[in-house]
Parts: sequence; C-alpha cells; structure tokens
Amino acid sequence: MIPGVSIYEILTVTTLLFFIGIYGFVTRKNLISILLSVELMLNAVAVNFVVINKYLYPDMLQGVYFSVFIIAVAAAETALAISIIINLYRLATSVEVKATETMKY
Repeated sequence: MIPGVSIYEILTVTTLLFFIGIYGFVTRKNLISILLSVELMLNAVAVNFVVINKYLYPDMLQGVYFSVFIIAVAAAETALAISIIINLYRLATSVEVKATETMKY
C-alpha cells in the first residue's frame, strides 16, 4: 500500500470517481463526454480491484489481472465507440445525443 494512505481513503476517492462518472453519464449531452464518463467509471473499478486485492491478499495478483483485463476491454470499447461516433458525426454533423435521436438511417 501507499505509505501514509489508508485503504479507506483510496476507496473513498475511487467511489467519488465512480459517482462522478455516473453523474457525467446521466447529465451530459455530448457522446464524447458520455464515453469519457464510462471510462472514468471503468478506471475507478480497476483501481478498486487492485486496492482490495492488495489489502486482502497481498501476495496474490488476481486483482491486478482483473484490472489489466478491464483496461484491455476499455481500450477496445473506446476504439469501437470512437469509430461509431465518427460515423454518426459524418451523418448528422453533430455529436450531441439529441441530433442522433432524430436521424434517419
């Protein structure tokens, strides 16, 4: 663990990051901002996996493996989402959610 920082402080920060991500996902109208909010939630979960694993089982690396898997899934999800957003921008010339709802395909 980080010297001078307890597990409760780290979990509090990651919980705040997760709820900031939820707030951003619910309130934002821009597709890029929504994607960033999802990434913020995934990163908070990955840090939680590492911290809880280090606290409960300091000699094992399962939390680190789960975090690496989450990072890989997040990278693939980001690449796919950005390509979809670029195609939507070409069709609607906007990345706002309202503009994509009224589009005719």
